[in-house]
Amino acid sequence: MTVVANHESLWGERGTAGATIAGELVFDHVAFAVRSKPILRDINFKLTPGEIVSVLGPSGCGKTTLLRLAAGVSRPTQGRILLDGEVVAGPAQFVPPEARSIGLVFQDFALFPHLTVLDNVRYGLHRWRRDEALAAATRALARVGLAGLAGAYPHQLSGGEQQRVALARAISPRPQILLMDEPFSGLDQRLREDVRKETLALLKEIRATVVLVTHDPREALEVSDRVMLMRGGRIVQQASPREIYAAPIDAAAARFFAPSNELEGRVSRGIVETLFGPFAAPGLAEGDTAVVILRPELIGQTAQGPEALVKESQYLGHMARLTLVFPTLEHEVMALVPADLAPARGQVAKFGLTSPKDDHTVLVFKKA
Repeated sequence: MTVVANHESLWGERGTAGATIAGELVFDHVAFAVRSKPILRDINFKLTPGEIVSVLGPSGCGKTTLLRLAAGVSRPTQGRILLDGEVVAGPAQFVPPEARSIGLVFQDFALFPHLTVLDNVRYGLHRWRRDEALAAATRALARVGLAGLAGAYPHQLSGGEQQRVALARAISPRPQILLMDEPFSGLDQRLREDVRKETLALLKEIRATVVLVTHDPREALEVSDRVMLMRGGRIVQQASPREIYAAPIDAAAARFFAPSNELEGRVSRGIVETLFGPFAAPGLAEGDTAVVILRPELIGQTAQGPEALVKESQYLGHMARLTLVFPTLEHEVMALVPADLAPARGQVAKFGLTSPKDDHTVLVFKKA
C-alpha cells in the first residue's frame, strides 16, 4: 500500500473527540519498595477532575513508578490509591488495570507491530460491541488526523504519527484519567512543539484528568494547571506553574526550572551584599551564608555597575545570551538581553540589574 506522507501537522477537526467524565485521583500516603529498597516515599496528592498535572524531576526519582501505581501495573507497598472516592489499591483492595477507567500513553508508544493502525487503536475496546469499537477507534483516528492511515502498520509511520496513534488508542475508550509517560521525548524539537500544542488542545477537549510525566521544565510550565516536583522518591513541591517558578522551595528547585546565576554572601542585619548590590534575606540568621539566584533576564547593560568582559554573545532571535566575566568573580555570569542592544564578543561594558527585584528574578536561600 502507499502511505500518505506529511501528516505531521494535519490534525483532525477540534471539538470532534467527545468529552469524557473526568475522574478524581488521590494518592493517600503511598509508598513503594522493591526488595526493601524504597522507590516512592509517602506520596500524597489529590487531582481534581479535569486537572492537567505535570510530574517532573531527575532520572530515577520515581516519576514512572508513580504512573505504574496509578495505572494498576504495580501495587503500592503502603497507602491507598482512590479513583472517584473508591479504593483501587490498598492493603485489602486491588482493582486490576483493565477495570480502571485509566488510559496510558507510553514513552515508546508501545504499538503492536503486527496490527494495523486501526486495530492498534481499537485494541483496548475488545469488551465493546464490534460496531461500537470500530466507530470509537475511527473517530479517535480522525481526531488526530490519521484516518487515512487506518490500514497502515506502525513501521510505515513517522515518530510523530506513531505518537498520535498511541494517543488515539488512549482516548478512544474515553478514560476518566489519562497517564502520559514522557510522550514527546522521542520527537525532534520542531515536531515536539507542534505535537505538544495539538495534544494539549485535545486533552482540554476531552476534559480527562491528566498526569503528564516529563523531564522538560518548560513543557511542564507551559501545559499544566499544577506541577509536582519529585526528588528521591518524594514530592518536594507541588504548585501552579507560576508559583513553582517564582517561589521554588529551595535552590535546587530554582536551578531545575530555569538557568540562573548564583552569588554568595554573608547575611548581616537581614541583608546579603553582592556584586549587584544588597538583597533582603528573609528567614536567614545573622552570619548565614546565603545563595542569591538571579535569573539571566534580570542582568543587562547599565550606565552604572561593575565592568565585565563579554566572553560570548549568542544570537537567539529577538534576544541574545551573553556570557560575562567579572574580575571579582570566579565564575561566569549569564545575561539575556534584547538582540539589537547586545554588545559583541570581546567588548567590555558595565552591567547591573535592569528589572525590578521581584520574586520571578531574585531568589535568596541559605547555602546547603
